[in-house]
Amino acid sequence: MTTVDPYPAARHRPGGHRITPVASDRWPDVTAVPGASWPVRALTASVVERALRRLPLRVRFADGTALGLGGPLIEVHDPKAFHSRVGTHGLIGFGESYMAGEWDAPDLVSALTVLATHAADLIPPWLQRMRGLWAQRQPGTQRSTPDGSRSNISCHYDLFALFLDETLTYSAAVFRGFPADWSLLPTAQHRKIDRLLDLAEVREGTRLLEIGTGWGELALRAAARGAHVTSLALSKEQRALALERVRGAGYADRVAVGLCDYREARGTYDAVVGVEMTEAVGAEFWPVYFRTVEDRLVPGGRAALQAVTMSHERMPASRDTHTWIQKYIFPGRLIPSTRAIEETARAAGLTVVSRDDFGAHYAETLRLWRERFTDRADSVASLGFDKAFRRLWTFYLAYSEAGFRSGHLDVHQYLLVKETPTR
Repeated sequence: MTTVDPYPAARHRPGGHRITPVASDRWPDVTAVPGASWPVRALTASVVERALRRLPLRVRFADGTALGLGGPLIEVHDPKAFHSRVGTHGLIGFGESYMAGEWDAPDLVSALTVLATHAADLIPPWLQRMRGLWAQRQPGTQRSTPDGSRSNISCHYDLFALFLDETLTYSAAVFRGFPADWSLLPTAQHRKIDRLLDLAEVREGTRLLEIGTGWGELALRAAARGAHVTSLALSKEQRALALERVRGAGYADRVAVGLCDYREARGTYDAVVGVEMTEAVGAEFWPVYFRTVEDRLVPGGRAALQAVTMSHERMPASRDTHTWIQKYIFPGRLIPSTRAIEETARAAGLTVVSRDDFGAHYAETLRLWRERFTDRADSVASLGFDKAFRRLWTFYLAYSEAGFRSGHLDVHQYLLVKETPTR
């Protein structure tokens, strides 16, 4: 694998920091620093300085500049590259700068939590009003059409086994108390699944449709209750492993795993379950998603859905903007608000019966994943994943954890019921 040094004159930083070359063929946008003009860098530096001076952070730049009111430390090793990336690509550039090793934080989660808590105040109002001019738009290729969804699913999940527990469950767990230990994670994941199955009243003989198979743990838990499960997967690899696990558990007669998009589902069911799928389908297709849930339910049927949410006020700014997470982790993803979910569900003919939030549990889940990923750094490297990849996933897990710890993000379990026609 070829490597290049984008900053040959700046490899050794004050304090002994050395920026490691990044593979140019795999990470072209990380390797190449945008050619931002001096006015862009100067404006960015001014905006960044104005924001950081008012935050409970300590930010040290390699040129000796220090900003902030005190708190978690951020060290910017290459200010010129950092300001060029942020000035040209905003938050995408901020994440790519971390991947490139141009800045670090000893306690990354705490630093990102401060930034997430004050996210609404980081950009001056006059610059926010010009967002349409500088914010990147989502690529049309990442729309969650049936073909796009199949393509998007291939961009993640394949490597999650590096930090997941034995249930292979990639969603928020529910703990009994904090802090949680890694050994408690499988039980906490089962507790989350069982709460959803209880909401949907899944029992012996229930006909259950699961939208989004994952690696099959929910289907296994439902089958153990005596339910007949139809689960929908988009990934061939996930479907293969889920079927292998189903057969191994002796539930082949109770669980069918189809390789199809939710829009292609047929038949009617007593209950529908979906875990963190609302975010994946994209705002454009939320009405289709909830109409599909309604169409697949018998009258009076119950849907138990788990969804990550953000505030309704901040959702419009994210709706069309291309983000770092969309570029590198979840193409086509948009996190909804509780208001958006409930309004769309009602428009589809579903009654919102209950909603329970447990965002602190997601933060704890992410902490355990992040620590596991860090502990297994040698294993990750031995599989051929380079430093930029490891920094990408470290940043993603810390960034997500910070979102929940700051309250910027939350997660809910919903119970929706299909209305019964009146005569």
